Amino acid sequence: MPVSPLCSPVVAQLEPYVPGEQPRIAGLVKLNTNENPYPPSPRAVAAIEAAARDGLQLYPDPQSLALRQALAAHHGLEAGQVFVGNGSDEVLAHAFFAFFQHAGEPLLMPDITYSFYRVYCGLWGIASELQPLDAGLAIDVDALAARAAAGPCAGIALANPNAPTGMGLPAARIEALLAACPRRVVLVDEAYVDFGGESAVGLVARHPNLLVVHTLSKSRSLAGLRVGAAFGQRPLVDALERVKDSFNSYPLDRLAQAGARAAVEDAAYFDETRRAVVRSREDLALALRGLGFEVLPSQANFLFVRHPGHDGAWLAAQLRERAVLVRRFARPERIAQYLRISVGTPAQCAALVRALTAVLAR
Repeated sequence: MPVSPLCSPVVAQLEPYVPGEQPRIAGLVKLNTNENPYPPSPRAVAAIEAAARDGLQLYPDPQSLALRQALAAHHGLEAGQVFVGNGSDEVLAHAFFAFFQHAGEPLLMPDITYSFYRVYCGLWGIASELQPLDAGLAIDVDALAARAAAGPCAGIALANPNAPTGMGLPAARIEALLAACPRRVVLVDEAYVDFGGESAVGLVARHPNLLVVHTLSKSRSLAGLRVGAAFGQRPLVDALERVKDSFNSYPLDRLAQAGARAAVEDAAYFDETRRAVVRSREDLALALRGLGFEVLPSQANFLFVRHPGHDGAWLAAQLRERAVLVRRFARPERIAQYLRISVGTPAQCAALVRALTAVLAR
């Protein structure tokens, strides 16, 4: 649709993020948006129900202090080192605004990563410079660090484990980037870290330029609640609070704060469901390799795969005809043959394997 002439000029230049499809198809095996296949903690559901019965006529705590204290306790931080927002996408948007607007200096990021980063750059007028992944589709830390040390840049942003590849970096490699870019923020988006990655949160105390972003959508099964967080030294969190309070002082409602806090505090349930997803991921990877797929090593709740004998778009279409939904990215071209498959329950994974077996037998 053409952009209205009533809009600000920048609107016509925006290329919005396209979220994964959310169709309403009976019997669908939905493995396209990396949602957790298990329900949230019963304690989280009970907390949401209790919050719904009492206090909705009042504004929520604009500082989300109880939630921030719970997150701080979980990660061994202070509440002042924790920021929360309406999903990690909002937290990331505030971070891009707060830290990466440096005229004439590009933000460094991998060329294949979470595509919303490019959208934020377009929204805030941030120049970006893309560093290609290596031949194995891993983040080239040495190349990123060399570029950061060689000349001006606005900072570094990366996902770890990376999306959509699922491949992760150890914390020591993150430290190499922090050392190479000491006067700018290095943002590490750890949306999937709980499924096998090594978190950089433990580096916060030593590195004033580190900001780590988390979400409760994946490992805490709260994609429908929209809660994200960032961890960093107090000056970085203060900057995020200044941006938030210039945009929306109440980004998290009472239900979200209550449910998220209970989910964070229910460590046993979190560990149980996280381990279940990891087991299913390893079983699914083995089954897909048995069908001839190339499967990248994953530390996330999804697999990134391709079949050397079949077109990726054709495979995705054939699966959809069988009510199995996976995600394919047409751009950039070198990943167009890959499918990103969210890890479901054992039953969902078995349905996917059956469908692929039928497709490949045609």
